[in-house]
Amino acid sequence: MDIGFIQQNWHLFAALAVIMALLALDPLRRHSGGIQSVSAVQLPQLMNHEGAIVLDVGEPAEFKKGHIPKAINMPVSQLKNDLGRLEKYRTKDTPIVLSSRANQHASRAATILRKNNFSNLYTLSGGLVSWEKENLPLER
Repeated sequence: MDIGFIQQNWHLFAALAVIMALLALDPLRRHSGGIQSVSAVQLPQLMNHEGAIVLDVGEPAEFKKGHIPKAINMPVSQLKNDLGRLEKYRTKDTPIVLSSRANQHASRAATILRKNNFSNLYTLSGGLVSWEKENLPLER
């Protein structure tokens, strides 16, 4: 690689380094915070063998378009106010899997639940998009 090119475009390389660091740190941050990721293929096993609860944190309109069977809808915007509603669905070690259409809300919801002493948290890797890609059933 030409040193002159790097010197002239140092800001692009700095931005690339920052982006790479952020991409590498997000999975580490989630894992260290007790938030794991589960794939669409692994989720049915987690539901059937460990009684996992699927919490769809998308908005109600998104939920009506399609969701994982037996999922509970609690929009991330209302999650702090609805924590009591979630308590009746879980025991101490019940896994909770957070999902949304493209998973943009799931990480934020996981952080909220973690701060409120919920443990055994998962996010659906790739969100509902990955669930559909695997041709798994949707409820409407």
